[in-house]
Amino acid sequence: MKSVKAWRVGNMGDLQILPGTRHRPPLKRPVWIIGLVSLVILFLVCAYMYPPHSRGACYMFSSRGCALTDWLPPVPVRELTDEEIASRVVIRDILNTPPVRSKNSKIAFLFLTPGPLPFEMLWDKFFHGHEGRFSVYVHASRDKPVHFSRYFINREIRSDQVVWGRISMVDAERRLLANALKDPDNQHFVLLSDSCVPLHDFDYVYNYLMYSNMSFIDCFEDPGPHGNGRYSEHMLPEVEIKDFRKGAQVYFHGYYIESMNLSFSAC
Repeated sequence: MKSVKAWRVGNMGDLQILPGTRHRPPLKRPVWIIGLVSLVILFLVCAYMYPPHSRGACYMFSSRGCALTDWLPPVPVRELTDEEIASRVVIRDILNTPPVRSKNSKIAFLFLTPGPLPFEMLWDKFFHGHEGRFSVYVHASRDKPVHFSRYFINREIRSDQVVWGRISMVDAERRLLANALKDPDNQHFVLLSDSCVPLHDFDYVYNYLMYSNMSFIDCFEDPGPHGNGRYSEHMLPEVEIKDFRKGAQVYFHGYYIESMNLSFSAC
């Protein structure tokens, strides 16, 4: 209830009635807003203290953040063929197999050539005096070579016709690997062409490769017609254009990598 106070100023005609002080009721605090903010803060604290354990979970505090694809259903996996299923079983067995410990570890040199080796005598000097530390395998796809070095005599394997850039090259590589893996002492594998030559002596190459814990391959992106221009949509879905690279045929791998390479079927 409002109270009215009057002051007399001068005569009665100057009487003014002024309103007194208003007493407002206390404001009703928005309790529901405070409760909502408290719940949000509690949720954020719990999310920070107890992050999800799933690797594929979308987590707001993770470094990669959340993407729209995290909320979409997974893409259906392509049905595997019988050969692919068998290869995966073999790979699993290889990975579960204890490492092969050889007292005489060797490097297998795998020569993929159409015919005679033009630098055979240079390789002869490279191998000379290091018997028992290397193995040689030759895949001659076109002509049976006549060898002049004792390290290459009777080292040819069963060969077949090879066409450059076709799957027959992969078949030839796998054929070389299959023969090299027969010898358990072969711990590292080097694929070479007929135009390859050694740039260092044998001890340098042996120590560098034998005590290395990685593989060496030549792989780069070539936007030209002889690089990405060779990409085909038939490679989908296994190989996308963004993952397509050009590389040389020559490589160096360890025992387990080569075992897995041999197990996978060419497709």
